[in-house]
Amino acid sequence: MSFFSLITKNLLRRRFRTAMTIMALATAIGSVMALSGVASGFTESFRDVYQSHRVDIVVTREGSADRLSSSLPDRFVRVVDACPGVHRTVGVLLETLSLEDQQVFGIPAMGMPIDSWMFADYRMIASSASDELPSIYLGQNVSQRTELNAGDVINIFDQPFQIGGIFETSSVWENGSIIAPLESLQELTGREGQITYINVTVNDDVPPEDIDEVTGAIESTDPKLLALPTDAFVESDTRMQMAGAMAWMTSAIALIVGAIGTLNTMMTSVMERTGEIGILRAVGWTMKRVSAVILLESIALAVIATILGGIGASVLLVALSHSDAASGVLAPSIGPGLWLRGLAIGLFIGVLGAIGPSMRAAKMPPTLALRNL
Repeated sequence: MSFFSLITKNLLRRRFRTAMTIMALATAIGSVMALSGVASGFTESFRDVYQSHRVDIVVTREGSADRLSSSLPDRFVRVVDACPGVHRTVGVLLETLSLEDQQVFGIPAMGMPIDSWMFADYRMIASSASDELPSIYLGQNVSQRTELNAGDVINIFDQPFQIGGIFETSSVWENGSIIAPLESLQELTGREGQITYINVTVNDDVPPEDIDEVTGAIESTDPKLLALPTDAFVESDTRMQMAGAMAWMTSAIALIVGAIGTLNTMMTSVMERTGEIGILRAVGWTMKRVSAVILLESIALAVIATILGGIGASVLLVALSHSDAASGVLAPSIGPGLWLRGLAIGLFIGVLGAIGPSMRAAKMPPTLALRNL
């Protein structure tokens, strides 16, 4: 019997136990990949908001604990727009609204000037003009969830609005949001004269390595301003950091369970095969060769579990992204990086679970092992 056929035979000898170990380990690895995918998808959806408009810098209030709920006087838009290197700006007020009549709650709402370059980026797939009521615009996903169309009248905080259009963008998050004229949203939420942040694009002649000079020029105009390149703004956001931390903290329990399951399976396997190990040692197998059998069995379990766990996590994320709770917020994101991370975790657990059993098998004297035949 060859070296690798022995490994295969040992895994198939106890099919039920092998299957249960793979299921436990796949659940652990799949949990890590799924939760990390949710955090990564949330971050990518948020980053797409800025990339879809080619935003280079985001300006918020210095010292704000939560940058997505910071507050700046909208007069700073003109201040930032006059800074060297700045091409164009737009102030955005970010809030959360609910369409109570449609029983849809917690919809992101962005207030911005309707005549701004940012609003012009949205592709209107349906529109309706009216001078009688203030207009509001729904993302395609919100329109589908609420079954509302352009021209319909809705109430927000008992104030009537007419849907001026249904828009579509490349950003999943924006497709699940509402856009309102800046002054309308300020008045509706009691934040007159306030914005959350300022989106900035730089001049075409400003190379990426000189972005810091533009952010420095913006911050020098007033100590209240914090200017960050888009990627730095997204990655440093409290919500993004918490999402990643919670993903790892939650999945750590599953990883411990998977590691214990693998250790238990490999230790039991070694104890059941004491006689077989004795024969292998008696016919000349070295300690390293015996250890390699146990180690490769454990690694094989981990690789199979990683594949099954990754497939399960991918299916779960796709289903989650189409649910009412996550639709329009989450973009499924299990890319090559997460697959490699899952494989690395699986191999780590496989090796960790095999260290003790493989050492026990390698150090077992042939005479002692043969007594168990």
